[in-house]
Amino acid sequence: MAVPFRGVIQQDIRDSVPDWEPYRQPQAPEGAPNVLYLVWDDIGFGTFDVFGGLVEAPAMRRIADMGVRFTNFHTTALCSPTRASLLTGRNATSNGMACVAEATSGFPGSSGRIPFENGNLAEVLVERGWNTYAVGKWHLCPSEEANMASSKRLWPLGRGFERFYGFLSGETDQYYPNLVHDNHPVEPPYGPEQGYHLSKDLTDRAVQFIRDAKVIAPEKPWFTYFCPGAGHAPHHVFKEWADRYAGTFDDGYEVYRRMTLRRQIELGIMPEGTELTPINPHGEPDASGPSGQPWPAGEFVRPWESLNDDEKRLFTRMAEVFAGFVSYTDAQIGRLLDYLEESGQLENTVIVAVSDNGASAEGGPNGSVNEMNFFNGVPDDLAENLRRLDELGSPTTYNHYPTGWAWAFNTPFKYWKRWVSYEGGIADPMIIAWPRGIAARGEVRHQYLHAVDVVPTLYDLLGIRPPALVKGFAQSPLEGVSFRRVLEDAQAPDPKQTQFYTMLGTRGIWHDGWHAATVHPPTPSGWSRFDQDTWELYNLREDRSGNRDLAGEHPEKLEELKRLWSQEAEKYHGLPLDDRSPVEILATPRPQLTEPRNRYVYYPGCADVPESVAVNIRGRSYTVVADVRLDTTEAHGVLFAHGGRFGGHSLYLKDGHLHYVYNWLGSVEQRISSPEPVGTGELTLSAAFRAGERDEQGSTHGTLALYIGDRQVAEADIKTQPGRFSPVGEGLAVGRDSGQPVSGDYDSPFEFLGGTIREVVVDVSGEPFVDLEKEFIAMFHRD
Repeated sequence: MAVPFRGVIQQDIRDSVPDWEPYRQPQAPEGAPNVLYLVWDDIGFGTFDVFGGLVEAPAMRRIADMGVRFTNFHTTALCSPTRASLLTGRNATSNGMACVAEATSGFPGSSGRIPFENGNLAEVLVERGWNTYAVGKWHLCPSEEANMASSKRLWPLGRGFERFYGFLSGETDQYYPNLVHDNHPVEPPYGPEQGYHLSKDLTDRAVQFIRDAKVIAPEKPWFTYFCPGAGHAPHHVFKEWADRYAGTFDDGYEVYRRMTLRRQIELGIMPEGTELTPINPHGEPDASGPSGQPWPAGEFVRPWESLNDDEKRLFTRMAEVFAGFVSYTDAQIGRLLDYLEESGQLENTVIVAVSDNGASAEGGPNGSVNEMNFFNGVPDDLAENLRRLDELGSPTTYNHYPTGWAWAFNTPFKYWKRWVSYEGGIADPMIIAWPRGIAARGEVRHQYLHAVDVVPTLYDLLGIRPPALVKGFAQSPLEGVSFRRVLEDAQAPDPKQTQFYTMLGTRGIWHDGWHAATVHPPTPSGWSRFDQDTWELYNLREDRSGNRDLAGEHPEKLEELKRLWSQEAEKYHGLPLDDRSPVEILATPRPQLTEPRNRYVYYPGCADVPESVAVNIRGRSYTVVADVRLDTTEAHGVLFAHGGRFGGHSLYLKDGHLHYVYNWLGSVEQRISSPEPVGTGELTLSAAFRAGERDEQGSTHGTLALYIGDRQVAEADIKTQPGRFSPVGEGLAVGRDSGQPVSGDYDSPFEFLGGTIREVVVDVSGEPFVDLEKEFIAMFHRD
């Protein structure tokens, strides 16, 4: 509520009494702690050494030594939904985040827009005197609102954060990230040739944000939401960090699982008698759905002994690169902790370190050198992956390990990210420390917790009562519960009784130690027929890994939990269920600022246009026409580029000739070049694709013709991708190619020099090029 003015106002200021109280900045209570939220990405339960894994994480060990490790902490099995819960204290579907922010479906539980009635931690703390910073991954804004024309209401600065430096989407290239500073895009400060890596950059920026305020107000507390890209794909890291793990994973993922479980028991992370879950527990890949639907092609593990020597070598290197990526990022977090200690801030900082979901299986059974294949529904080529083994982790790959390592890094549980049916998707590492405020040091807790419970606990630790109003919006009740008592007492009971789950067609519910779940693969299963799902039942207090299905022994308990799931789903907007393929989900029409049109006009000097709001050329004919003036025969550079090294197309000048490249998923650069020089003067330079048939993978084949003016100078057959160039990545630009280059024929940004680009028009009307050319010439003359 507004503070009333209590001064005295007379005609003459000399007779008046001022009152500054209504105009003061919010001030936190004296001695209030800082809050550092460290949210890792795709780190499974059995990854970090401090949780029994083989990936060295000294910074995480350092936090654990200062505080408490939690062995029964749970998430939503996917990033945007978990992050929404971690910030608001409400369930994912109450936040409109049934899936990632790019995969909305237009229902209350899947809008991709966190209601303002669900205020987040930053919105509350900033009004109580904390500085608030978001650094790294955001992923809480739908892609159609992540552009320069959209409202910034859902960007970090619109949701309580005073400063932001990071990326809005779910993933980004670690060497060429799509960076946003506050509310505008920026380029990385230097390139990978000079040692750039996003994890280092984010740490530098976090320290800068904190220092900027501390030199002015040393006692003012801060809340920093720090979210590196690790260990999400692409698994990018310098070779020397990956080489640290040479030999570590040579025995394979099944041996890794046995070794990790043994260490987890020794560390007190898992109870004695915990069993490993078998790989492919439902008979994958030969399992089928209730109506004979085939098991999804990528949702199984190839047994280690079934691999040949080359495959073992490839799979091992993929694990080494991932481990090096995580350790490198942990070292950057260590630098942040060092700064806090050296500046005297660490003792009074509440640190919450979590992962947003289990290890990821998006690499498929064979792993991937280009994760964009997964999002286009195209299987990886194992021979191509082997050929590029020595490039893994470098800027020339967009790599991800195979499903076997996802299973291993989730030891001892079943499955992986996207599955809420089993612990592999939802059971994740969590550590909390506050040296000044929490007495526990190096202890372990086993009570059942969920991401929705963190915000209520932080409010409890900070002495804050959840507000009734935030920014004028009446607040919904918190749906999580405080577990402060668990921090203080290892013998405290579970602070909650029930937690409901839904994600991409999978379902689960935990209640008083029991977990019921459906056997229904997540996207891209397309099984539907949810009423025919088989349900399983686990007593997780006695069977921590979820290895023994008790549905047949306790049918009444199973029916009780099935009814409870339906009640919770209705309460928290958990329907409808959605198990469509990634291509179908990403292609779903969503609200745009303008209706789709036949012609899009782009100009040099503008910010990159994200793919979600750029012209859509997928599966259709299109023409790219650049209106230029060339002042010299040495004019060169990119006229138009959309996408990057792992999928995209580019029209450019080089060595006096016109070139067009369509890069199909990073594996085939289809280049067409003019045999004659372009010359100088006022010109239209064009590439026109005429779509033909689609193949079994969904790629569209057709003919691409190059034009100088209205004269065709070259032609070739090409194929175009079925899905986006990237679900979250590089956009469209004129006069340069930002980030990773579309073509190996040039280095980014390859800016256009030697003339002027007036505009580039992309036409998707399907009209013949000759008619378009005449119309464009007439239009230019009218200008």
